[in-house]
Amino acid sequence: MPEVSLYRRLLATLGFFTLAAGDFWRFLLSWWGWGAIVAVLLVLAVIELVRERFDVRRMPVTLLAFLALILVSVAWSAYQGWTAVAVVATLVTTTFGIFLGAAFDLRTLLRCLGSALRWILALSLVFELVVSLVIRRHVLPLFPAPGIDYADVHRIPAAFYWSRDLLLSGGRIQGIVGNANLLAFAALLALLVFAIQFAARSASRFWLGFWIIIAIGVLALTRSGTVLVAAAAVLLVGAFLIILRRTTGRARRVTYLGGATAVVLGGAVAVLAHGPLLEVLGKSDTLTGRTHIWQTVLHYAAQRPAAGWGWISYWVPTIPPFDDPAFTIKGVQYSQAHDAWLDVLLQLGVIGLVVFGLFVLATLVRSWALAIRSRPVGDVVDVFPLLVLVLLLVHSIAESRMLIEIGFALLVICSVLTARHESARTAPRDPVPVGR
Repeated sequence: MPEVSLYRRLLATLGFFTLAAGDFWRFLLSWWGWGAIVAVLLVLAVIELVRERFDVRRMPVTLLAFLALILVSVAWSAYQGWTAVAVVATLVTTTFGIFLGAAFDLRTLLRCLGSALRWILALSLVFELVVSLVIRRHVLPLFPAPGIDYADVHRIPAAFYWSRDLLLSGGRIQGIVGNANLLAFAALLALLVFAIQFAARSASRFWLGFWIIIAIGVLALTRSGTVLVAAAAVLLVGAFLIILRRTTGRARRVTYLGGATAVVLGGAVAVLAHGPLLEVLGKSDTLTGRTHIWQTVLHYAAQRPAAGWGWISYWVPTIPPFDDPAFTIKGVQYSQAHDAWLDVLLQLGVIGLVVFGLFVLATLVRSWALAIRSRPVGDVVDVFPLLVLVLLLVHSIAESRMLIEIGFALLVICSVLTARHESARTAPRDPVPVGR
């Protein structure tokens, strides 16, 4: 692929930043301001796709099937207007994901994603430092989320603050995204990107080492149990890939057998010793109220098991069934099922679960095929789609972020990019001319 222009790289970087730090724009400029930025990015991305002469028929079938399903779910939705809005939002995210997956090679994509994540980490640390040294108190968003009343500041749950001034007291920082778990996810994603770039020697190793330390520091300051589990999974799969990419034939089969054994043993340990493991992660037996939410979600999913209540991605807390008091814990009304798969089951039923599962599985299979290519054929950066999918899948067990913004965009990017690589690999080559 030819050198990508500076303009395209800047567009991709700003897009990644907005996808990963949408709350920053919403807190700073309101939902309308964020919407204006998204609209501009969408128009520019569509223009670039047209210039790229992207053919929609080249899109993965499973991705098209999932998008078709959420679109037709408007017909049976219990909240048709909101489903229409959610479909538009998902299509916007998908469009930008297609642009990123179709118009960039992996090295350039990592370069743009890494730049966006550096801005998020750096701004988050500076923001928290200013709050602790200058402001010295809790900070609310400049524009509150819909339905949040600032009239009685003493009754506002801690989760609604932009920053809680915890940097110097050893608490969990929230950064510019206003949420410790979201900041931790960004830090882990950054650590993955920087580590791959370090191994690929695609940038200054000194500065990559510096940013790796920053990412690890932010992970330590956020202390997200879910993200730490995802980090362990990514590390183990990464180590397995290093061994696998250096083997062929019988040695590779033995490596596969060893990996499968390790997965079974690891799963058994996780089940048998879940109590001590939760204590280490600082979680209660209810996983910070998640099990209560899961039970309620399953209750409503059982009422519409086949096709669900209708696509909505991020919940609207003012409409049934999302206004159920069971979804409010310690004054905070939750806007997700805290499990992407249960969320899909609730919104699209068993049909949606199967279609979404096939979409993820197809992307995973292509990503695996790309990642295990032996040297010298395989490039180090080829492991990124698989490792980011591992991150998303483990994270999806306790969070629904894989269905919105950066989570869904990364899923679309991996789907489109791996399909592109597969097409290039299987396309018939031009015959070699004989003689003149």
